[in-house]
Amino acid sequence: MFATLSDRLSATFKNLRGKGRLSEADIDATAREIRIALLEADVALPVVKDFVAAVKERARGEEVSQALNPAQQVVKIVNEELIEILGGETRRLRYAKTGPTVIMLAGLQGAGKTTLAAKLALWLKDQGKAPLLVACDLQRPNAVQQLQVNGEKVGVPVFAPEPGNGTGDPVSVAKASIEEAKRKLHDVVIVDTAGRLGVDAEMMAQAAGIRDAVQPDEVLFVVDAMIGQDALTTAQAFLDGVGYDGVVLTKLDGDARGGAALSIRQVTGRPVMFASTGEKLTDFDVFHPDRMASRILDMGDVLTLIEQAEKAFDQEEALRAAEKLTGGDFTLDDFLAQMQQLKKLGSMTSILKMLPGMGQIRDQIENFDEREIDRVEAIIRSMTPAERANPKIIDGSRRSRIAKGSGRTVSDVNGLVDRFFEARKMMMQMARGGGMPGMPGMPGMGGPGGGKRVSAKQKAKQGKGKGARKSGNPAKAAQEAAAAKAKAAEAKPNPFGIGQDIDYEAAAENLQLPKDFSKFLK
Repeated sequence: MFATLSDRLSATFKNLRGKGRLSEADIDATAREIRIALLEADVALPVVKDFVAAVKERARGEEVSQALNPAQQVVKIVNEELIEILGGETRRLRYAKTGPTVIMLAGLQGAGKTTLAAKLALWLKDQGKAPLLVACDLQRPNAVQQLQVNGEKVGVPVFAPEPGNGTGDPVSVAKASIEEAKRKLHDVVIVDTAGRLGVDAEMMAQAAGIRDAVQPDEVLFVVDAMIGQDALTTAQAFLDGVGYDGVVLTKLDGDARGGAALSIRQVTGRPVMFASTGEKLTDFDVFHPDRMASRILDMGDVLTLIEQAEKAFDQEEALRAAEKLTGGDFTLDDFLAQMQQLKKLGSMTSILKMLPGMGQIRDQIENFDEREIDRVEAIIRSMTPAERANPKIIDGSRRSRIAKGSGRTVSDVNGLVDRFFEARKMMMQMARGGGMPGMPGMPGMGGPGGGKRVSAKQKAKQGKGKGARKSGNPAKAAQEAAAAKAKAAEAKPNPFGIGQDIDYEAAAENLQLPKDFSKFLK
């Protein structure tokens, strides 16, 4: 959604690189480019004015003028100001102290309230809650049935005493749902309400009636992030007519310009609490302003990626795979199992977009063929158990049979087997502390301080070579040893050294990585 904005900002910051000092003209030109980028992204004009003014004021201050790298400081300022207009801190749900927590959803028809109700219920269920979905949208045709189908998909019961389709009283249904939740020990009640194609008095009166009947702990305004400036008008109308505590953005995976997401917090004063990023019922999470700002500035969102990996990956399976790697027993069956776990994270495109700097190859990522993983899986599944356990036995005739069974070519099978052996060799090297080829200071890397592993016998031979002689005088030999030890202690530590203390915070800052990326480096 923020691709255009991200590209414009990246191009703006690129013009600042290499400058030891920023002049007034540089700051004005940068501010002008940022203003144009935000306006093109459909951000509200008052928000753009405040944002650019704050950036210019800070860019003229000491934090930039006295910085060793002014360009990095400007990026840092823009990042912090983006976080501020997106809400500053992550806003969490407030739960009731006694009785069920009542969450009411409000918004226009087509914003995605009914689907989002099921997504929220699934998210709460994963948090250990026992939610109940309530069908109070009795206006839209088949809205009740849609909620029942989605509720069944996520394994959450739906309270729907009225069939809907224009009949029934939503206020009485909402009242009865609280008693139903208490009777069946549900600790969260999610009330799905009716919307209209536009703001009108009847919809507002109905939403206000439901609000007064259930006294919700949280009223969430659901807004389609793709409708642009009109989202702000609707948000203000709902704020005046019903009132709400937080905002939920839907369709953040769309290709609209995304200005609503950047404007709604600043205009309404209500935080964005959740974001829906896809059609699947699992494409839903808490909205983190700092992570969204990092994505916009093409600095990735590694923390979200780590959280998703922790949910998707089976830790016991991962430990078994690691043990097999170190023992050299990693097979194609293990590779297939790891690939299936990777698929649980979602599409490869969405995973790659969370990595820093991926905006520079956005076109390649967008054109990535997700079916390639399925093709690899088909090739492996066409092998016999013996061939998966020991790919070395796959000769020419076997490769031909596997190719026919998977609907691929022999060259595809050859490529997969060759890549598997190469990947296994590299992963075994890394698992045993060998590191990756070409990295400096890493054993087995071929860089300075790296290179091939050296056996004890080879070390002994090296020690006997030139420059390793010791004095025959015991006192002088002891003096030489002490001097060598002191010299080694004074030497700068290898930044990639194994077992050495590393300043992860400094490393993250020097590499221009996202905020809190040091946690990932650890």
